[in-house]
Amino acid sequence: MALTMLFDPFLPDFIADPFPYYHRLREAEPVHESPLGFWVLTRYEDCVAVLRDPRFGRAGFEAMLAAMYGGGEPDDRRLPTSMLFRDPPDHTRLRALVSRAFTPRVVEGLRPRIQHIVDGILDRIAPARAMEVIGDLAYPLPVTVISEMLGVPARDQEAIKGWSTDIARSLDAIGLPAGPELVERARAARRAVGEYFRGLMTERRRRPGSDLLSSLIAASDEGDHLSEGEVISTCVLLYIAGHETTVNLIGNGLFALLRHPDQLARLREDPALVASAVEELLRYDGPVQRTARITTTDVEIGGRAIPRGAMVVTLIGAANRDPAQFPDPDRLDVARADNRHIAFGFGIHFCLGAPLARLEGQIALGTLVRRLPRLALASDAVEWRESQVLRGLRALPVTF
Repeated sequence: MALTMLFDPFLPDFIADPFPYYHRLREAEPVHESPLGFWVLTRYEDCVAVLRDPRFGRAGFEAMLAAMYGGGEPDDRRLPTSMLFRDPPDHTRLRALVSRAFTPRVVEGLRPRIQHIVDGILDRIAPARAMEVIGDLAYPLPVTVISEMLGVPARDQEAIKGWSTDIARSLDAIGLPAGPELVERARAARRAVGEYFRGLMTERRRRPGSDLLSSLIAASDEGDHLSEGEVISTCVLLYIAGHETTVNLIGNGLFALLRHPDQLARLREDPALVASAVEELLRYDGPVQRTARITTTDVEIGGRAIPRGAMVVTLIGAANRDPAQFPDPDRLDVARADNRHIAFGFGIHFCLGAPLARLEGQIALGTLVRRLPRLALASDAVEWRESQVLRGLRALPVTF
């Protein structure tokens, strides 16, 4: 198979199951110059090296983002780039202001609320003895949690859901050719969600609460160098990142367990394995398949010279199946030891919400396994969302 076919993220077969492609590309050309215009890395060692190296930055994406989101909006309403696409010192400043809301201690304090949400959902659907996991649980749980953290009223969550989906989908277009409809939907969604949080920010200034948005406003007003636009773009990032990946963690994770009944039985017999199981599910079929950096100078990786200004794509999904790092990497093992996956990234952009995603995944999957006997797939046929950055199911119908 030609190398160009080994990384073609638009192929339906690739979207359905990218892992055989990852293995073949790693074996044939682990540092691959794609005809799509960027470099692709598949080895764990190379991906970790890039994600921790300041010579591979994020600031170079600003021009791409401006081109994608910059149409039809006055300059004074245009949101600045979020910390996800900023390098230090701006990234350091913005992350420090938000990180206090996602410490392990603060997140652990959310455990009773998360458990209450999951139990409430299962209480409602239990009489039916069937559910669609994505729509019934995997989406409502993290959306409710991040909405409550940010102070977003429940009545507004459905509107934000659509905007979030369009913005998340636009991640595929960064550095890749994209259709005009995808770009315009992303622009419209970003404008709409920006205006929504601008209005909510005005409301919180009048009536502050105990939510994270009120805290960011207070930090800005107290001179912590946080502009109104930065508050809004931070809220947009947290809202989208706070649920999109967790939806896929729960959906992909349960699907993997149902496809491996021996591992499901093992977890049911030993519930204490749930933390280890979530780490393995993140490694095995994680919600984020790739991330990228732009070189700030000429560099060399694996004997290949990569010029300054080049985009380097680190395939997280491939790194997490690298046999040099994970013995028997295509085997699901809920008790796998020494599981240093990079599903949440690595380095200074390591996922801020990782403790929250882990807790939500542990509670959701642990409760499903504990409360729903004879849990089974309603159909072997599933459909994956047409996304190359985020990997997740459109739906996951089950019976119990």
